[in-house]
Amino acid sequence: MRAVARPDSAQRYGRAVKTTVTDRWFLTLLPLTLGACASVPSSPAAPAPDAVVLPLESADRLDLLRTRAEPVSYQGRRAIRLDPVDESNADRDVLAMVRDLQLTDGEISIEVAGAPRPGAPADVRGFIGVAFHVSDDGSIYENVYLRPSNGRADEQLRRNHSVQYQSIPEFTWKRLRDETPGEYESYVDLRTGAWTRMRIKVQGTRAELYVDGAEQPCLIVRDLKHGARGGRVALWADPTTEAHFRALEVIPAGTHP
Repeated sequence: MRAVARPDSAQRYGRAVKTTVTDRWFLTLLPLTLGACASVPSSPAAPAPDAVVLPLESADRLDLLRTRAEPVSYQGRRAIRLDPVDESNADRDVLAMVRDLQLTDGEISIEVAGAPRPGAPADVRGFIGVAFHVSDDGSIYENVYLRPSNGRADEQLRRNHSVQYQSIPEFTWKRLRDETPGEYESYVDLRTGAWTRMRIKVQGTRAELYVDGAEQPCLIVRDLKHGARGGRVALWADPTTEAHFRALEVIPAGTHP
């Protein structure tokens, strides 16, 4: 029988060694190459040309209603804290309205940190957020806010009440919940007293809330109760809240970075 020629084992071993050495050389250089690419710092996005950017390290450009604004350092970040002028009047929300700014459609982005004030009743939640389409006297506005202590509550119903829309003065959160349960509030993961990024998109009678860089909104309002109108933008908090704010940016519609 004629023998079948087969590759010599030494030759096969030699080719395997060459392949292994090449693989090792490639795998050694690959992390270095990737590391070099990853080490190139990315430039932060420039603000839109017509954007209003306020670091909120002081009360400059803020008109205060029923509140004081104190520059502070909170969790290593410079911010302002809103304290109610009259702590005994727990039914009147506090507002800090941005001076010389009117917004109809656009985006509002801000970092907030809310927690119940020391000695506050057990049913308060650290209510904190943003008001928009605010009248000059602060009596009429749309409002989107957080209930931080609901975000990780050990009760599903409370979690479902983590974020809220209301329209002052007529459509309070209580009326909206009674008449249309669950439609104007929703769940999102929140931590009491932690910095949280809110981004609110407003277009006509529609508003959407995005939290901490999420790509999808956690709350959609399709029928803003005051209709398609303009007005001022304000920081908003309940007087029972230890309320911190920083890094406000307002971008009118049609403006692009």
